[in-house]
Amino acid sequence: MSLSEMARLAKSSGLAKNDAQWWPKWMETYARSVHQVDAPRIDISRESLISLLQRLRDSGKSAWVRLQVVRAVEFYQKSVLQSSVPDLSDVRLTLEQLAKKERAEKRHADANSGHAGADPVDDKMLIGRIDPREPALLQEIRTLMRIRHYAVRTERAYVGWIQRFVLSVGGWNKDLSDVGEMQVKEFLGNLAVEDKVAASTQNQAFNALLFLFREVLKRDLHFLDTERAKKPSRIPVVLTTSEVATIFRHLKGRDLLFARILYGGGLRHYEGLRLRVKDFDVESRQLIVRDGKGAKDRVTVLPESVIADLLAQKEMVRRLHDADLADGFGSVWLPYAFARKAPNAAFQFEWQFLFPASKMSVDPHDGAIHRHHMHESVFQTALHRAVEESGIHKRVTPHTFRHSFATHLLQSGADIRTVQELLGHADVSTTMIYTHVLQSGPLGVKSPLDRL
Repeated sequence: MSLSEMARLAKSSGLAKNDAQWWPKWMETYARSVHQVDAPRIDISRESLISLLQRLRDSGKSAWVRLQVVRAVEFYQKSVLQSSVPDLSDVRLTLEQLAKKERAEKRHADANSGHAGADPVDDKMLIGRIDPREPALLQEIRTLMRIRHYAVRTERAYVGWIQRFVLSVGGWNKDLSDVGEMQVKEFLGNLAVEDKVAASTQNQAFNALLFLFREVLKRDLHFLDTERAKKPSRIPVVLTTSEVATIFRHLKGRDLLFARILYGGGLRHYEGLRLRVKDFDVESRQLIVRDGKGAKDRVTVLPESVIADLLAQKEMVRRLHDADLADGFGSVWLPYAFARKAPNAAFQFEWQFLFPASKMSVDPHDGAIHRHHMHESVFQTALHRAVEESGIHKRVTPHTFRHSFATHLLQSGADIRTVQELLGHADVSTTMIYTHVLQSGPLGVKSPLDRL
């Protein structure tokens, strides 16, 4: 029976737990409304679906609940029927807008009546799904981090360190009011001495505990202001221009274009992954890096030599996006504030990622199905293979192209302040590290050996 098939696919397709549980039930509700519960294939009709939605509305079901019905039917279309007919995207978009409006009205009513907070459904939509089985402290941490728009990776890392710390001082039943500077010092010291973690890892744990005490427990640990692990000062790995060209010869297609953009504009790896269709201006030869390190935007150069391939990539994204829309999907993750202001933008072409993933994925916060950008490991794997084939015996990572961009600009006579702006460094002292490879040597000194 097709309903059983949908339930099986819902469990195996990476849907959020609640969606995997409830979408088959909503699909069964639709099937009953059209008298096809036992049918091998349930026919999807716009008219029948809208009629069901109207009955649910009249019975008091919220727009958010009705939206789940539409998402369930769209999932059935795509996963079981493998069809995109009829197109239900307009129905879904209308309900998304209604759901947002209902949430806003509910928050306004709660504020005026003195009620603290919204109902569970509203909380889930605002901060995403949080496992109610987790300790209350972890739930509070996740909620606060999501309200403040911390990255998913940061949340995952901080929660991991806080879990380790709490377990090290006695577990979740321990009263943390008795825990203070001595336990924090001991924990961080053990990381350095016993676990022998890198300074960057120790500092990440440090920041997680700082967040726990200051933001969640509302307590100051004054020594945390001064005690930080010192990161070793290392000279960046830089490729010569001929080495860059050699690596490029062993890359192709999308991976070659991605590498050329990283090197040609001095982008960090994640900045390249997050590029959207709208982020380049062909006429002015500019590439706009959004939400870079430090949550700053900047403008860098768009190499003329990549424009033809960039436009071809853009057309590929357009075809993929059109196909996604035809299948009832086509949305993309949006920055938080903008997502609330213009929810329909998630379906617009210009907001699609320039280097999209090959498969749909589920947003870990709200369970929405999007096409995200390609995973970081995709280019890392291609680059590793290209470096091996090139016979270059340097530790080359995607970030090496950024180091090489800065160094080659300085070698060609570019002003260091200009390079600083292109890289997005807050302090020129960070950019100064690239002067070590200028042809005249550090500080303009030549070895006396060369004078013999």
